[in-house]
Amino acid sequence: MTKLSVNVNKIAVLRNSRGGDVPNVVNVSLDVERFGGEGITVHPRPDARHIRYSDVRDLKRVVSTEFNIEGNPIDSFIDLVLEVCPTQVTLVPDAEDAITSSAGWDTIANREFLSEVCARFKAAGIRTSIFVDPVASMVEGAKACGADRVELYTEAYASGYKADREAAIAPYIVAAEKAREVGLGLNAGHDLSLENLAYFVERIPWCDEVSIGHALIADALYLGLERCITEYRKCLGK
Repeated sequence: MTKLSVNVNKIAVLRNSRGGDVPNVVNVSLDVERFGGEGITVHPRPDARHIRYSDVRDLKRVVSTEFNIEGNPIDSFIDLVLEVCPTQVTLVPDAEDAITSSAGWDTIANREFLSEVCARFKAAGIRTSIFVDPVASMVEGAKACGADRVELYTEAYASGYKADREAAIAPYIVAAEKAREVGLGLNAGHDLSLENLAYFVERIPWCDEVSIGHALIADALYLGLERCITEYRKCLGK
């Protein structure tokens, strides 16, 4: 059954907007776990505009579910991941000034680089996932790079869901089937929400994990964090 990993970046955005330590990222993450979240995701960026490297170190000491660190594998990120040794690292090709993730890796053009990075993380016992667009060749490329999983970039699915959910999900089913065929685990994330999540996992029930941050934290403003996580878990059949 698909696990829910909660991205707590937006908690850090709120904290950083005022200074100080309110809301406290560690305390919120512990509450997420207590309320039924099955993983914590963070995506530190070089400008530290939300999650800081110090947050990653603090969370490693307390997270008891799966800990997933996302990011572009620049040298400082690689060093941090190898220091912290999370459950999973997700490689995302973000530019330094990116507002949010906007594309998956070209796993064919970047095969040599990604293979080297995957090998370093796997040697440290860290499950490695590569963020890709829903394209079968990119999934196959991730396998060739030595990844354990792929994370499908679901922005296109989310943006097309209202107009035609069948058309929106179609390329994701193809990519997900390719992942299963080549022996890769499957994650998904970006703009998944209470509106579109249930249908995604209904059509791709072998998805191992979804990572959700922005929509979940926004919904929590109205529902409260505990009820919000309960509602997202219901979308996953829990």
